[in-house]
Amino acid sequence: MLPLDPQLITLLVLGAVIAALIWDKGRSDVVALAGAAVLLLTGVVRPIQVQSAFASPAVITLASLFVIAYAMEMSGLLDSSMRGLVAICRRIGKAGLWIIVGLCGAASSFLNNTPIVVLAAPVVRDAATSIGLSAKRFLIPLSYASILGGGCTLIGTSTNLLVNDMAGAAGQEKFGIFEITPVGLVVAIAGGLYLLFFSGKLIDQREDGADPVADSKERGATQAGGQIGDPAAFAVERPLSPLRALVSFAVFVGVITLAALGLAPIAASAFAGAVLLILLRVITADEAYAGLRPDVLMLVAGMLVLGIALRVSGVANVVTDLLVGSVDGMTPLLALILVYGVVLFATEFLSNATVAVLFTPVAVSIAEAMSVSPRPFLVAVMVAGSAAFATPFGYQTNVIVYQMGRYRYMDFIKVGMPLNLVTWVTAVAAIRVFFPF
Repeated sequence: MLPLDPQLITLLVLGAVIAALIWDKGRSDVVALAGAAVLLLTGVVRPIQVQSAFASPAVITLASLFVIAYAMEMSGLLDSSMRGLVAICRRIGKAGLWIIVGLCGAASSFLNNTPIVVLAAPVVRDAATSIGLSAKRFLIPLSYASILGGGCTLIGTSTNLLVNDMAGAAGQEKFGIFEITPVGLVVAIAGGLYLLFFSGKLIDQREDGADPVADSKERGATQAGGQIGDPAAFAVERPLSPLRALVSFAVFVGVITLAALGLAPIAASAFAGAVLLILLRVITADEAYAGLRPDVLMLVAGMLVLGIALRVSGVANVVTDLLVGSVDGMTPLLALILVYGVVLFATEFLSNATVAVLFTPVAVSIAEAMSVSPRPFLVAVMVAGSAAFATPFGYQTNVIVYQMGRYRYMDFIKVGMPLNLVTWVTAVAAIRVFFPF
């Protein structure tokens, strides 16, 4: 028998994890794993349930995609692409900088956006300076575009994979790799137009901004909406190896094609692709392990354990009943607007993994209580769970440009808050069209 009620233990652990994340009392992955350890020791979750979290499709998919992306990075493909973009900037000026921003957003639909922004940010800074423009005008849009791009496919961000995984555990049909693309594209286009026409008026472009506080890099590296790790690892310029670049890119395209055509689950195709790169000696086994980014994987796995505890202890049911009661009498559209807003607010302070764990079961239950499809609510959690625009610490790419551009904290609030509203309105309208109740 447990000395305490399982629901009480789960609530205490949940509260401790959230508090540690908000007040930055440790790395996000360590905090999540510590919570999982307490839940395991107290018997709230069983070892086999913890094992299922670490072997979940979301973790397998992320790990495999990290290896494939790292192979492309090691081949010099990304560096070579950036050098080509520099030449474009010098030839056509300001328009070239916006082309870089747009292409980085598009690439983030398929690749982790941290190495993309790490590679692109110095390019944008130096190119802007060389043509007499302030780099501040473009670095925040670069980060935001990479976040918007990540919401365009199922694999663009760990948020989408985690929501999809938990929705499947709740008995819902899993999403296809491009099923959310119509909504993601509409939101990305609306957000991109806002950045293009309005962000320059809101950013203080003077070059006398104060340096970020000494600990902001560490804080961002450990929070970062689940995208944790040291971005300096991607900063070494690598020469292009044409054969390795071609093979790694071909394998990546093959993985996406297999998943898109429904010939294999994304976890299976990504895993096979990562192994194939090792067998073809495009990347060594040691390099593959180096590219795994265990900090992100452990964060996701730890939060999955917490999600299991919320479900098996009954806490999720209690909280869901309360929230369902709060939307009693609302129309499904109003409930969707409310769910998006709550998730949007939460993701500014918590990691995207935490938000996915907390709100995916709620989204499903609210939809079921209203006798409507849960899919619109799940898409809302996906989109809002990655829409961290109003603070420099909501996502690691924000931290990277915050330091490089020597921004003020208020720059993110002034640009990010309207962007939150733009994406909120746009996302709800698009969800209503492409995912009817």
